[in-house]
Amino acid sequence: MDTVPEKLTVALFDEILEFMLSNPTAEQIVAYRLPSYLENRLHDLLDNNSEGQLFAEEKAELAEFIQIDHLFTMLKARTRHKLKTA
Repeated sequence: MDTVPEKLTVALFDEILEFMLSNPTAEQIVAYRLPSYLENRLHDLLDNNSEGQLFAEEKAELAEFIQIDHLFTMLKARTRHKLKTA
């Protein structure tokens, strides 16, 4: 994505969805990393949260990021497990 959308959690969801629709191998799933603009936004939100400086909209954005990230982290963990047991 060339432009940063207003709602980055939509971009996060779309990014992961597009990746999964590309029919990645198990190895590609395990190696997948978010684009830097999404990683940077997540780190900014986490930093501001730890300093108690998030607005309500940012708190909601962070909560959505965490939910989506947790789902993808679980997918990667299960994929790693399948690779080791295959």
